[in-house]
Amino acid sequence: MIQWKIKMKASQINVVLAAVVLLVVVLGYEAEVSVAAAAVTCNPSQLDSCKQPILFGTPPSKLCCTKMKQQKPCFCKYIKDPSLKKYIHSPNAKKTAKTCGVPVPMC
Repeated sequence: MIQWKIKMKASQINVVLAAVVLLVVVLGYEAEVSVAAAAVTCNPSQLDSCKQPILFGTPPSKLCCTKMKQQKPCFCKYIKDPSLKKYIHSPNAKKTAKTCGVPVPMC
């Protein structure tokens, strides 16, 4: 009977340790994402390689997709800018983003 209680406590400790490890991994991932987002300089000119696809619907280049992924944390800021909003919400911009695998955020 005493051994069973010890085993039960050991399994409880394992559950707690697993939860702590999971928490550390999740928090570490969120910190990594925050640092990555903070490192981005929001500059719409970084998307110059996407002008043709956004304006005319041509297929985006690898450079365009790379830049779009880098500027993704800035999209809400761009959407709030009246001079950029129409481009972000255009059908070609949505098509370009989809082709590049970048979801257009709901801000």
